[in-house]
Amino acid sequence: MSFWWLNPLMKKGKEKILENEDIPQLREADRAQTLHSIYREQMQKRKERYLSGDPSILSIIFLCQRKAILISGFFALLKVLTMTISPLFLIAFIKVVDGDAAFKYEVYALTAGLFVVKIVESLSERQWFFRTRLIGLQVRSLISAEVYQKQLRLSNAAKMTHSPGEIVNYVTVDAYRIGEFPFWFHQIWSTNLQLCLSLIIIYFAVGVATVAAISVLILTVVVSSPLAKLQHEYQTKFMIAQNKRLKAMTEALSNMKILKLYSWETNFKKVVEGFRAEELKWISEVLSQKGYCNALFWISPILAAAVTFWTCYFLGFTLSPTNVFTFLATLRILQEPIRLIPDVFGAFIEAKVSFSRIVKFLDAPELENRHTRKERCGKEVGHSIFIRASEISWDTNSAKATLRNINIVVNRGQKVAVCGEVGSGKSTLLAAILGEVPRITGIVQVYGTIAYVSQSAWIETGTIQDNILFGIPMDHVRYQETLEKCSLVKDLEILPFRDLTQIGERGVNLSGGQKQRIQLARALYQNADVYLLDDPFSAVDAHTATSLFNDYVMGALAEKTVLLVTHQVDFLPTFNSILLMSSGKISRAAPYEELLASCQEFQELVNAHNKTVGSQRQVEYASTRNRKSSAEEIENVRTDVQLIEFSGDQLIKKEERETGDSGFKPYIQYLKHGKGFLHFSLSGVFLFLFIAGQLLQNFWLALNLQDYSVSRVKLFTVYSVIFCIMAFFVLLRSFRIVDLGCGASESIFSTLLNSLFRAPMLFYDSTPLGRILSRVSTDMNIIDLEVALKLALAVGATLNTFSIFLVMIILTWPLVFLIVPTVYVTFCFQSYYFASSKELMRMNGTTKSALASHLSESIAGAVTIRAFGEEARFFSKNFEFIDANSSADFNSFSTNEWLIERLELLCAIVLSASALAITWIQSGASSSGFIGMTLSYGLSLNVFLVIFVQFQCMLANSIISVERVEQYMHIPSEAAEVIEDNRPAHNWPIVGKVEIHGLEVRYRPNSPLVLRGINCIIEGGYKIGIVGRTGSGKTTLISILFRVVEPTGGKVIVDGYDICTIGLHDLRSRFGIIPQDPTLFGGSVRFNLDPLAEHTDHEIWEVLEKCQLREVIGEEEGGLDSLVVQDGTNWSMGQRQLFCLGRALLKKSRILVLDEATASMDNATDSILQKTIRTEFADCTVITVAHRIPTVMDCTKVLALSDGKVVEYDEPMKLMNNEGSLFGQLVKEYWSRSANASMQSED
Repeated sequence: MSFWWLNPLMKKGKEKILENEDIPQLREADRAQTLHSIYREQMQKRKERYLSGDPSILSIIFLCQRKAILISGFFALLKVLTMTISPLFLIAFIKVVDGDAAFKYEVYALTAGLFVVKIVESLSERQWFFRTRLIGLQVRSLISAEVYQKQLRLSNAAKMTHSPGEIVNYVTVDAYRIGEFPFWFHQIWSTNLQLCLSLIIIYFAVGVATVAAISVLILTVVVSSPLAKLQHEYQTKFMIAQNKRLKAMTEALSNMKILKLYSWETNFKKVVEGFRAEELKWISEVLSQKGYCNALFWISPILAAAVTFWTCYFLGFTLSPTNVFTFLATLRILQEPIRLIPDVFGAFIEAKVSFSRIVKFLDAPELENRHTRKERCGKEVGHSIFIRASEISWDTNSAKATLRNINIVVNRGQKVAVCGEVGSGKSTLLAAILGEVPRITGIVQVYGTIAYVSQSAWIETGTIQDNILFGIPMDHVRYQETLEKCSLVKDLEILPFRDLTQIGERGVNLSGGQKQRIQLARALYQNADVYLLDDPFSAVDAHTATSLFNDYVMGALAEKTVLLVTHQVDFLPTFNSILLMSSGKISRAAPYEELLASCQEFQELVNAHNKTVGSQRQVEYASTRNRKSSAEEIENVRTDVQLIEFSGDQLIKKEERETGDSGFKPYIQYLKHGKGFLHFSLSGVFLFLFIAGQLLQNFWLALNLQDYSVSRVKLFTVYSVIFCIMAFFVLLRSFRIVDLGCGASESIFSTLLNSLFRAPMLFYDSTPLGRILSRVSTDMNIIDLEVALKLALAVGATLNTFSIFLVMIILTWPLVFLIVPTVYVTFCFQSYYFASSKELMRMNGTTKSALASHLSESIAGAVTIRAFGEEARFFSKNFEFIDANSSADFNSFSTNEWLIERLELLCAIVLSASALAITWIQSGASSSGFIGMTLSYGLSLNVFLVIFVQFQCMLANSIISVERVEQYMHIPSEAAEVIEDNRPAHNWPIVGKVEIHGLEVRYRPNSPLVLRGINCIIEGGYKIGIVGRTGSGKTTLISILFRVVEPTGGKVIVDGYDICTIGLHDLRSRFGIIPQDPTLFGGSVRFNLDPLAEHTDHEIWEVLEKCQLREVIGEEEGGLDSLVVQDGTNWSMGQRQLFCLGRALLKKSRILVLDEATASMDNATDSILQKTIRTEFADCTVITVAHRIPTVMDCTKVLALSDGKVVEYDEPMKLMNNEGSLFGQLVKEYWSRSANASMQSED
């Protein structure tokens, strides 16, 4: 009851800055796992009892919490009863002063009784608030867990309607809103009960005139009803607008590197700003409605008093200090519950909107074919994969199937390759085996455990070791073997933390090849029965691919069943069977020799490969097979990690948070936006005038009520005029608060958006997306809707509390000796409390970010998590994140109750002392009037002091969001987008000549150089191939051309312009690029090819023809308006790469960069692409970074890099003839692998 159990934490918080490990863990009953188990148990029972339909989620939650709701309801009832009887003490005290005491020591008995009543009121309210907060926390944890579990089961169709950003929003915004509602739940009935009981007391005070007071209160509720409906409507529209904005932001922030390379940031920023403008419109409406409601409920008690007094006058009812101040004291106590009605409405509306969104999500369709796996039962089953399906389709309603007539039986231990053109359905076949495809007409069965390697690598935030073990206990021998088979040993040696190095979100501090090999290691360590590998070798160079194929597929997986999707023809002869796919069908399934002899399509595929490999002379190199040690293929980290590895620091830092008492700093940061100081000052002045008006009203009554020389008309007219002026001030104050909220929101978001879009790539590589998203979603939501109102309410409660102290000091001067120490002790308690609470609030923010990061990461890796059957482990991990957040929140609101309980004890002492003192001091005709005034204020002291402290705490909690957003509002930005004094001509570059002189690059000061004095000249129109072992600096050189990384020394001159002297937009918009990771955005085909809307439909169709996409897009109903979902997951990887080629063809840049752009394509498509590039960019400078050596064979020159230096730069044939040439070695390695396929095809 006294919250003494918090004393050790509070003491620790005063002595040091609290850290996560200092916070006590939650009780077992409050942990997410326990709550979720109880919820699921109740759900199951209800389903069994009521067979028709699913039981409502709300009813199950209510059932789980019914006991806690009833207990907290009892405390709410006790609080209402004790609070309502307080004005009766006022009547008794006035009678004592008037000499009408019932017995000699009645004043002492009354004082003791008043003290006890106030203590009981305090204890009951604290328990009510604490228990309802705990219910809210439990409900929030439960909903967060349900949402997480649901996203792991979500069907592909449901993912179209619930984007990753929206799902994160369900947890970070909606679940929290629902968790807030139980706190307000009892207010709904307790306010009504308090009104009814108070009206009985008012009836005894003013008789029939009570009808007037009731009428005003009913009128207030009637007028507020349409306002509440409008608020609900606006809140719903605001949530829809917020979702659109968050979806656009999530997409832009996730793909910021692509936006920078294409110079599309401004365009995407405008899209976000457009959504934000719509959102601001609804923010303004929501705040306005809240402002009107607040003004209405602030005015209504005073209006009720004025109307009641006039009614008494017309009815001839005599008013005395006893009945007037009993009436006013009752109204004053009612004032706060009445003022809270808008907040109750608001909380109810927000919870209702959020709950309907979450219910809609939880009712979304789930994967229907997840149970394709069968346990092995004895030796009777000889096969591992069995498929007999007439149709397999991603679209449940469409008549158009993705795959048709699929009949496959893969026996145990067999190696089966799947090959075919881009978009033929290879990845869909693997997805069907995994149970990911929603519509399967037929049977798909897998016997044994599955390990899956996705085409686009999914890496979990954590250490390399965590990613490889993936939930399986450490076996050091097996682990070491896994590292060796996946060529990872040398990679780990260059890292200071070796396999304990933290990998950034989405593996940002790893190269493409490293990510794939970690995925392969994860699969191998699982020791599964069936291995599904979706083109894992496309991201690594020829030598690494050969090494991996021999050691991994043919060695480590020798006894396993393997289904490998691949474009590399070289590996095919070693497979037991090859599935050749075309247009959604398996056109042939046979061993290599048989297919080569009998299948025209397969012969074309192999011939396309041979054509790229080259002439008979080149095949001779096959005999000199060169098996270099894996030391030469170390993949250094290609972004920021090189510096960090050598400096012994992890790339991904612990999330920053402010520490200690930041004082008024965050408030000043908030108010400096959008004329905040002006609006805040004006609202403060209007509030001061309102409170002064209230004091004046009551003083006027106390002074003149028993002075019958002042007519009753004059008495009530002056009272009413003061009321009208006060009403005007309250309305003006509401307008100022709305302006403050909207102005600050608009300015803060605009600054944050500019900062994020202008931030360098280094920021995104070292900051998990979840941290940024929690600021643009949860924190911005609090800034948008809460900070301004809470700031106003906190100031209002502060002024009200001090006005009560002022009245008590003026009317009972000896109390100054008690009130001054009380104020001092109050501030001491607050200071002691804030030392711990601020850190707890900040931890609440950081743990919430971690929860959001884990959720967004799990959404991205859902297929991999399901494939490995790791749902339970990730779900369990999610429980830990929920509990960490709940623990900080639990201790935060508990410390709040700890503080208020102690302050209310002080209030009870002050009130009792003032009641006793006033009976001794006052005498004279007007004494009973001033006693009435003093006690009417004094009885509400604890109410206002609690509100004062609560709103200060709520504001301190909300202002943390301003603190957190401020951290990302001043990120050091990239160079200027445009430098007006040095803008190149609109047709620059004309020639395309690139001169690189002494180029040096390091990612941060004091880190090793990544590029060390690069010198070369690329003439205009030359086709340059950049080759080198992975990690040699190829991608860094490309990054320099686009200034994604700034050079440390040297120059890059393009057609006479030093690229470091011109604006980034002028530079990036003039170069074309086909990046390594093909990225598509949610929208239409047209938008993805031409987001700036610079080209006609005719031009786009022409480009699609050249990209081999015209036919497939022509078949879609929408044509150029056909849907592309977020990340382009409804298109194959190869098709996505073709889209990127389309963008380059539309742009027609004089300089084109290809960054390993054909890795995800089959040889035939690659060959067509190379031909298209040769034709379309014949006069342009083309710089190609490639793993596939044939890609650079017809280049004018080849630039070979090693360890950040140029080791050779000449024509390909000259380099090949040069003994000891690095390029020559790379060629030998590639052809040695290709020799088998080449010679067999010649036979």
